[in-house]
Amino acid sequence: MSSTPLPGIGVRYDLTTREQRRLSVVAHRDGSRTLSAYGQDDPDACALSVRLSAGEAEALIDALMPAHHSPSLLSTTELGLVAERIGLSATSYWNGRVLGETRMRTETGVSIVAVLRRAEAIPSPGPDFRLAGGDTLIVIGTREGVEAAAEILGRE
Repeated sequence: MSSTPLPGIGVRYDLTTREQRRLSVVAHRDGSRTLSAYGQDDPDACALSVRLSAGEAEALIDALMPAHHSPSLLSTTELGLVAERIGLSATSYWNGRVLGETRMRTETGVSIVAVLRRAEAIPSPGPDFRLAGGDTLIVIGTREGVEAAAEILGRE
């Protein structure tokens, strides 16, 4: 992958795939993206160009690399488990309360394996760990358990 500054426009990122196909993404200053694919016969001939809004680009990113799928997380889906990030809002009921009060494992069967707070990761938080609005909890469990945990943690 290479990048090229485009003054007044943004940055262009170029990628050549394993199959020698050329792709580029222009990250515009307004948050939009232009995704382009080039012809295999003529790598300078643009075969497809699509302008995406910032929201559309985020949706495409999620489709390409969903947040709930990480190949480095023990292939959880093969084990019948999922790993999710669940954010606590600033007005969350749990803001300032200790993790044990959520009764997360008892109520849902999920484990909270880490908490992300600003630029810090707190692995294996104990029941006396105090939650704060803006925290992101990394949970692992069944799909049903994770959905129940998201509902509990979404309480305002």
